[in-house]
Amino acid sequence: MYLLEVMLKRRSVRKYSDEEISNEKMNKILQAGLLAPTSRNLKPCHFLIIENKEVLKKISESKAHGAAFLKDANKAIAVIGNTRVADTWIEDSSIALAFMHLMATEQEVGSCWIQIRLRESNDGESTEELVRDLLGLDDYFGIVGILALGIEDGHMPAYTLNDIDKEKIHYLR
Repeated sequence: MYLLEVMLKRRSVRKYSDEEISNEKMNKILQAGLLAPTSRNLKPCHFLIIENKEVLKKISESKAHGAAFLKDANKAIAVIGNTRVADTWIEDSSIALAFMHLMATEQEVGSCWIQIRLRESNDGESTEELVRDLLGLDDYFGIVGILALGIEDGHMPAYTLNDIDKEKIHYLR
């Protein structure tokens, strides 16, 4: 599949079947995250694969909006940035998440990026702190997001090049 085709096919999938994701597909998704560029090649990102359904459920409840579907995911990958390694951990983690999101599409695995950083629970608590505690991480690890993964239940159509909003393109000449 060509990269543009993958980009057009990529959707935020929030509904998953009970089918397991193969180890081969998971390895390719993780390889994509490891291949993501980082500032000065410092590589502050770590990838925590979450397969425990109870943990997925608790994380799905740690955010006021936009994470409830995580409880039904087959698994998820938390992208954890070591803030002691690089001050660009947010950008580096975001790039890794995007690379894995695209690779999941190429592998025909549904995925959805769940924002963790700067989000709150229904009680107004920091979602990032709640998730960090739940995962047993030291406070110098930041969590930009979690990639929910599962085999898509149903099928969303791919975008087309006609869907692109070319009004967002500007030139400085």
